[in-house]
Amino acid sequence: MSEEKELNEEVKNETTSDTQDTATEEQEQETVAEETQTEETVIEPTPEEKYAELNDKFLRLYSEFDNYRKRTNKEKLELISTASSGVIKDLVAVLDDFERAITNNETVEDTAALKEGFNLIHNKLKGVLETKGLKPMISKGEVFDSELHEAIANIPAPTEDLKGKIVDDVEKGYYIHDKVIRYAKVVVGQ
Repeated sequence: MSEEKELNEEVKNETTSDTQDTATEEQEQETVAEETQTEETVIEPTPEEKYAELNDKFLRLYSEFDNYRKRTNKEKLELISTASSGVIKDLVAVLDDFERAITNNETVEDTAALKEGFNLIHNKLKGVLETKGLKPMISKGEVFDSELHEAIANIPAPTEDLKGKIVDDVEKGYYIHDKVIRYAKVVVGQ
């Protein structure tokens, strides 16, 4: 019997300690829950503090936008100022060819060689400009279009099919990437 008593006392002690442990755990959980609840409870800022915070955000955003605008304007100006440098660099080679031709033409008596030299330089210049997007406007024999052509004279049409059409180009027109950069000056048949 004494063994039974000892066992019963041990069971009671274990139950009591389990109950105490459970109570302690519950108290700890309540404490953690209370702490979490107090952390979640945020003190609302006053209207003045809220105004100051929003005003600060606005000023920072405005400053960032102003800096962005200034930076993009500066980049645009740099792009515009250096945009033509590629074309000019390519045209310098043609200018060198013209200078060599002028120097060489002082002593040349063969006009065929002279003509050939100028044709070579012309073709080189034309090639450079075409690589940059320049295209000549074909106007002769086309219907007059005031969007592309500038009529400088009207003449009687040499044939019936040339009425209202372009008889002659006085000055050629040009496109750059399908945009007219110079209108063709033409003579129109009536």
